[in-house]
Amino acid sequence: MGHTIAYSITRHTLIMKDLVMIEILLDPFRYDFMIRSLITAFASGAMLSLLGPFTINRNMGFMADAMAHATLPIIAVGVFLGFSISELGVPAAILIAIFLGLIIKNTNVGEDTAIGIIFSSFFALVILVTMIYFKQLLFYSFDPIGAEVKGLNTSFLNYLFLILLSIAIVGSLQTVGIILVLSMLIIPAAAAKLVTETFTVSIGVSVLFGTISSITGLYLSYFLNLPSGPSMSLVATTIFVFAFLSKKIRKKGSLATVTVS
Repeated sequence: MGHTIAYSITRHTLIMKDLVMIEILLDPFRYDFMIRSLITAFASGAMLSLLGPFTINRNMGFMADAMAHATLPIIAVGVFLGFSISELGVPAAILIAIFLGLIIKNTNVGEDTAIGIIFSSFFALVILVTMIYFKQLLFYSFDPIGAEVKGLNTSFLNYLFLILLSIAIVGSLQTVGIILVLSMLIIPAAAAKLVTETFTVSIGVSVLFGTISSITGLYLSYFLNLPSGPSMSLVATTIFVFAFLSKKIRKKGSLATVTVS
């Protein structure tokens, strides 16, 4: 009898804890602005993380920073004149992407130099176009010469990627801020690269890490009264640290196994 009562009390306590946890998780949904923020955070995290592995593979890690800073003056003027960020930010980012591509294609300077010259919502579009041209972008990212030999339009693929990236960046400015767009683009992809074996798998894991970072960061900002952008970036950095440590531990385990054998 005593064991039954103790079991019932324990079970009731666990149920109450679960209910409290669910109530905490659902609390932000009482506010319309938080619902909109969560949707936007999810979209931004997924968009940037989807393009992140391609960006890293092409050594264009500072593209987000260059795009964000280059579009800032145009956006500022547009807001002053009464336009929204999306009305002027996207065309500005696309023009900058095309200009960047022209510099890379028609001069002898490298991509990093071209980005330095330019340095001084969009969710569905980015994912849809990326999925349509996924195989071509994948091939071009790893072997641009081979892609050209195979007859792919490499110039088109290059501009397409730059435009997709610019749209994702501008679409994320209001969510994570200009500076932190770079971290949300690079860190989830870098973490995914540490824990996966293939590029294709790393894309999915990167999107997972990016969405976890953005949504968890938004929850932290809500409950702890912190800025949302830095919170998202810190969560992404934490995931990267765990991924790095996990790889180190697995590497040591493999070495120990080889030594024993």
